[in-house]
This record gives sequence, C-alpha cells and structure tokens, in this order.
Amino acid sequence: MNSWETVIGLEVHVQLKTESKLFCSCPVGWGGEPNSRVCPVCLGLPGVLPVLNRRAVELAVRAGLALNCRTASFSKFDRKNYYYPDLPKAYQISQYDRPLNGPGWIDISVDDADRRIGITRAHLEEDAGKLVHFEDGSGSGVDYNRTGVPLLEIVSEPELRTPREAHEYLKTIHGVMRYAGVSDCDMEKGSFRCDANISLRPAGSRGLGVKVEIKNMNSFKAVEKALEYEERRQRRILDKGGAVVQETRLFVAESGKTRSMRSKEEAHDYRYFPDPDLVPVVLDPAWLEEERKKLPELPAARAQRFAREYGIPAYDAGVLTAERELADYFEAAARLADPKTASNWVMVELLGKLKEAGKGIAESPVSPEGLAELLSLVVRGTISGKTAKAVFAEMFSAGSSASDIVRERGLVQISDAAELEGIVDRVIADNPGPAEEVRSGKDKAIAFLVGQAMKATRGKANPREVNRILKERLGRN
Repeated sequence: MNSWETVIGLEVHVQLKTESKLFCSCPVGWGGEPNSRVCPVCLGLPGVLPVLNRRAVELAVRAGLALNCRTASFSKFDRKNYYYPDLPKAYQISQYDRPLNGPGWIDISVDDADRRIGITRAHLEEDAGKLVHFEDGSGSGVDYNRTGVPLLEIVSEPELRTPREAHEYLKTIHGVMRYAGVSDCDMEKGSFRCDANISLRPAGSRGLGVKVEIKNMNSFKAVEKALEYEERRQRRILDKGGAVVQETRLFVAESGKTRSMRSKEEAHDYRYFPDPDLVPVVLDPAWLEEERKKLPELPAARAQRFAREYGIPAYDAGVLTAERELADYFEAAARLADPKTASNWVMVELLGKLKEAGKGIAESPVSPEGLAELLSLVVRGTISGKTAKAVFAEMFSAGSSASDIVRERGLVQISDAAELEGIVDRVIADNPGPAEEVRSGKDKAIAFLVGQAMKATRGKANPREVNRILKERLGRN
C-alpha cells in the first residue's frame, strides 16, 4: 500500500472592524431586516461609483504587519467575475496580482513542535450577500446586507500537514487578529470564516496532488473534523488506484462528512481584470512605519514575556495569552497577587465558572482586583484555600467582594496558636487510637486528626497550624 502525505492550505476571511462597507457608506452590522442596509453602490446599480474606505485599508495594513507580511507600497483592485445570485454586480471587487500584503508567516506549536507556516498573501475584498432558504420549502431569497462588507482574505502556503496543524494555525490567526484589533473574529456571526484546500501526494514527493476545497465550516473543531474525513476519503480512493476529482465540497456537521457541491474553478475561470472605477492604493513609507510602531504586543511575544516576567510555565502563559482580554485580566491580577497563584486561579476556578455559565472573560462578575483581594486573604491566613473556593463561588454568583462575604458568613480562619492548641489537645484526648498511631510513626493518621480539628471548628481552623501543633504534641517534629 502506498504511503501518502497530506498537504493543506487554508483561506481565512476576516471581517474588518469598520463602521461602514468597503466601497460605500452603508452601515456594517449583524442581523436586521433583509436588504435594509443597502444602497445603489453595494447593489451594483448602473451609473454608481465605489469609493474606497480608508479605515479598511488601515486595518488591513495593521493585520498584514501583525502577520509578518511585506506590505506593498503599491496595490490595486481587480474584478473577479462570476455569476451567483448573492453577487449583485456579477463580479466581486478583490485583489489579484498586486495584493496589499504578502508574503508573510506565523509560527504555530503542535505537541511541543514549533513550525513556521508561510502566508502567501493577505488582501482586501468585499463580501457577497447571503442566500436565505425558506423553511416552508417555498423557495429562496437573497439578503444583500452583507454585500460590500470589508474582508481580509489570508491565504496560507500549502505547508500544513495535518488537520491538527490546521486547527492550531486557525487559532493562532484568530488570536493575532483579535490582538491587533482589526476584527472581533466572531465565528457565529460570520466575521471569521475559513475554506480549506486539501490534497494527498506520495510521501517524499515535491509535487502537489489534486486538491479539494471544503466550505461550510463554522468552528475550529469543524475544520479539523472536515479535514480528517476528507483525508480518509481521498486516501481510500488513492489506495484503490482511483483518481481524486478536483471540486468544492461542503462539510455536513451532523454526519461529520463532506459532500460534493460543484467543480472547482481556477483563477482563469474568473477572468480577473483591473477595476477601472478604483485608483491604485499607494502607501507612504513614513505612514507605514508609524503603523508598524503602533502594533500591540502580540500573543507569542506576550506569552514569552509572561513566562519570563511572572515565572509561570510556558503552557500556562500560552493559555493565558490565547485571548487578549484574558491576558489583560491575568496581568491585572498578577500585579496585585502572587503571579503563579493568580495563574492557577484564573485557569482553573475562573475559566471553569465562566464555562459553566456560558460567559466570556469580559463578562466575568469577579474583577481582577476582586480575585487579588481573595488571594490576599489566603496569604494572610484570614481564610483557608478550601474556604477561598467557596467564597469565590459566591463572589461569582452574587458579585459580592471577598471581604464582605468572609465577614458576613463568619468565615475568618482561626490562626491564634493558643486557641488552636486547646482545640488540638481536645482532639487528641477524644481520639487516643489515632493519636497513638502517630506517636508510633504512622503519620497517615495525622490527616484524620487534622480533619477532626477542622470539623470541630466548622472548617475555620488554620490546617497548616493544626498540622504543626499536632506533630509537636505527638512528638513527630
């Protein structure tokens, strides 16, 4: 049986965070009545002229810089000609031979192996409309609200080798775009979309196999699942001596399979030519350098700094910098509390509660300052770590401060040595058997006696102090 190597390339469409469309003043937004945000320009009516949105160019340049792209001082727009009901002009304004950005690259990490994936180009183009199929089966309509919305299309080199790498590449692009502030990248609203190209070739070969494009994937996991299925499908065909057909396929989430949609077009099928209504984009080198200086700290650099500056493991730093808002939250807490402790609480307690509640970090009812206050109560011995978890749960559900909850619930930890000694003496007297086991060297019984002290104080005794006093009383120091 032949050994096959998988070759994957991704085309990511990022909706830029502008207030108006790419070539007209129609507002950009989500939802709304069909065809309520349209004008003669985005509907392609005769006699109208497009005017380029300056803000879209600025955001596209920032995105290109964040992707380590070479940004062109001269670029132009082209017409990509094809007929489909959601394209009112029968052509899409895009960029072909003179794109705004490219080439570039990003680094990804899979199973502790780092790889640099090339980016062919990152160019501006307008979005198409949306077909709406009526639930009663009576027909279909077209909503042109999305027509003309500014997109940045990011095209990777065919250098991804596994569906898992494709998943990580997408997550990395998603994080970089959000950090750079060019898009909200909300996949549910279609502002971050992906098409995947996949082919198989004999292992060791330098050429490319026949590629298949996959559409209709609305999550990172869906992209990975679709590629896994398509990889298996193509391998079965090739193992039997068959030939893969170049085509576009749809991913059906319910079945986890892909199905044929249409034959795949090549670039010449679109009959690209320069758009005569739009002048070229010429960038001032000085302005471009200023934009480069404005770039924020990006995820990879921030993760490295977190590991170095706060002394947390590289894995923790990677988790905490995956989203800009999460990184901001952790850093605010880490400046007020022990960074490693703050890291553990954010990743385990906070993210766990947010997941249960179906909320994002921006919706957290516990502020970084509130979390730091809670951790300071543990450090000072005011409450135990176990009590702190219960307090945190109430902070999350009720929005109260840690100090208020501890005071109102009477949860202050008993740390006074004289008071704890009396409690320990009673526990020893009431449990002579376990106490004798400890005296004879069986330290496992200490946990039982500590538990009895905690029970007697309703969890208020400082367990560390109880443990110390027990060992002192029973000669185990």
